[in-house]
Amino acid sequence: MDSRDVLLAQWRDDLASWAIPDEILAQAEERPWIHPVAMFTVDDVIPDSPSHRIAREAVPNGGSVLDVGSGGGRASMALVPPAATLLAVDHQQGMLDAFAEAAARRGVAHREFLGDWPEVSDEVPEADVVVCHHVAYNVADIGPFLIALDVRARNRVVIEVPMLHPMSGMNGLWKRFWDIDRPTRPTALQLGDLARSLGFDAQVEVWADETWGRRVDMPQEERVRFARIRLCLSQDRDAEVAAALIAESEQMPREVATIWWDVTR
Repeated sequence: MDSRDVLLAQWRDDLASWAIPDEILAQAEERPWIHPVAMFTVDDVIPDSPSHRIAREAVPNGGSVLDVGSGGGRASMALVPPAATLLAVDHQQGMLDAFAEAAARRGVAHREFLGDWPEVSDEVPEADVVVCHHVAYNVADIGPFLIALDVRARNRVVIEVPMLHPMSGMNGLWKRFWDIDRPTRPTALQLGDLARSLGFDAQVEVWADETWGRRVDMPQEERVRFARIRLCLSQDRDAEVAAALIAESEQMPREVATIWWDVTR
């Protein structure tokens, strides 16, 4: 096994360690791995960030952006202008509907593709820049995923992920409610190493996201409900979850990594 295979296997194994214990999952009232559309909608004004800046540098005037795992489109809407055409890939139709609505509000051309990446990549046109925000930690077979991003980009690939797994912010809650220790890997630095092992000249910029947890104006009761579902708790625990969330709130902001490379072919 060469060094690349070791890195890929470590990434896969580290992600597998996030599986919820069977005995906890079995008693859950609702499926915990939720991605509510309401948490991914896009405001008319999107705060700038290193990820947006790095992507914008490679988008020509009137250019195109492909947003993989688009959600409501924050990663690509922030690039209009100079981008004039946006492409979105997501496995939830509700996310694509929200993306289309946001693109229409901005008066930009857009197309949406329903499915998982890279399975649908052959159906998707090339774009000047490919962006992929907060998706990689959901991808166990990360090698083909990254390669497909590169294949569809003419100029640059820009990935954004938190330094640690997005659910790591709930590790304290898992300890509080279930007395279990959750994983601390994989990390964004591992992802950067993986990209370089695949032959990409990947750069990594780490920064503090001051907007983390406040990107969407969501009622507190909804935030509590989503946290409770992710913790596999019953509805009668909402008050406890609400109190715990307040106690954990000082953890913001969160360290985020922008991983990017220029296409060389």
